[in-house]
Amino acid sequence: MQQSSLVMQDHEVPKLPRSPSAKHLPAPVLFLAGGGSMYLGAAVAVGLFTELDPAGVAWLRVFGAGLVLLLWRQPGRVAWRGRRLLLAGVFGTTTALMNVAFYEAIARMPMGTAVAVEFAGPVAVAAFGSRSRRDVGALALVIVGVLLIADVQWQGNPAGVLFALAAAALWAGYILLGKRVATKGSGTDDLAVGFAVATVVFSPLALTTGPAWTSPRLLVLGVGVGLLASVVPYALDQVVLRRVGQARFALLLALLPVAATVMGVLVLRQIPTTAEILGIGAVVAGVMARSREPVPTAAPPAEPG
Repeated sequence: MQQSSLVMQDHEVPKLPRSPSAKHLPAPVLFLAGGGSMYLGAAVAVGLFTELDPAGVAWLRVFGAGLVLLLWRQPGRVAWRGRRLLLAGVFGTTTALMNVAFYEAIARMPMGTAVAVEFAGPVAVAAFGSRSRRDVGALALVIVGVLLIADVQWQGNPAGVLFALAAAALWAGYILLGKRVATKGSGTDDLAVGFAVATVVFSPLALTTGPAWTSPRLLVLGVGVGLLASVVPYALDQVVLRRVGQARFALLLALLPVAATVMGVLVLRQIPTTAEILGIGAVVAGVMARSREPVPTAAPPAEPG
């Protein structure tokens, strides 16, 4: 999520200004605020699917997030050259593909269940990276959860399940690429450059956003999805990371499938079945069971959804 779920090394976290109000809020509250913003953005995106193609909405998200990040960070010339530009571009296109797959998934299945399936990606990376019994057991729990969800969704939404699994695989790729981005330069600047490159690479998807360019409402909502789902969670995650460190941040990730499910119920009236609740619970248990030690998957946190 889609992008607020990955961990930077402490020295890689950009020093963002803290507001007086945020400084006194507990870290879990800030994390949940970021998760709420991320999935509120996803809920707004679902509302746009009746007027715009899901892939087009995903493009607007990348465009909006890239625009805000470029204005905020104003990356220097070095960020637009050589291998750093190439790596940021590949990272950005992978992130954009993940967003497209996720939006195609939530166009076909409840948001909370799609997020739970998507978590197979980072948990698999952790399991194969450490190969500890704990992480292998965590992956087994997630697989059980995904199978429970897929069993419910497959009959009516096989494409939704496949898109969610594709988003999980792309999230794993995002983690592996994101570590290199974070260690090669400034994660925030390269995220901005990556989104800019992805906006251009996937510009053909803009052809599906035609109605947005003649409707200020649709355009504001589309760009607002990028702000809600990418920029705000990213900024809040940096504050949380400085407060609690990587180990506790990884534990907080278990709240994201729950936050997505709650947002789906409250905003989209998506009521999960008993089997889906059990599947989401198994995924949450798997995420909580992961090793608390920092894993070598540090990256700029960009939320999965």
